Amino acid sequence: MKYFIIIFSFIFFFKPVFPVLNYVVNYDYILKELCENKAKPELKCNGKCHLKAELAKASKENIPASQESKNIVILDLLFLETLSEFKFNKLYVEKQKVSIAYSKLYFRLHSTGIFHPPTV
Repeated sequence: MKYFIIIFSFIFFFKPVFPVLNYVVNYDYILKELCENKAKPELKCNGKCHLKAELAKASKENIPASQESKNIVILDLLFLETLSEFKFNKLYVEKQKVSIAYSKLYFRLHSTGIFHPPTV
């Protein structure tokens, strides 16, 4: 379980880095196939336009749902139910007398002096 939490947190924190790693690993393919500025070599884009688009898409996915504008219709429903009447019977608990036989077994020393450790 501990390793699962570590791996999950690692993936969660480094999720924005994954498009950059994909760009580094697939650099040649992105440069030849996915680059949007293949016709303009003077820009020296080298596939960074694709990386920019992927990073924008990844950051858009990270926006929490609370920040997104959504039209939510909230319908409040109220259910009423009549409750039946409860009658509670009074319960009387008899108090039991404490046996005094046990109190005779306890012996406490009534010492008036304060204990002092022996002097060395």
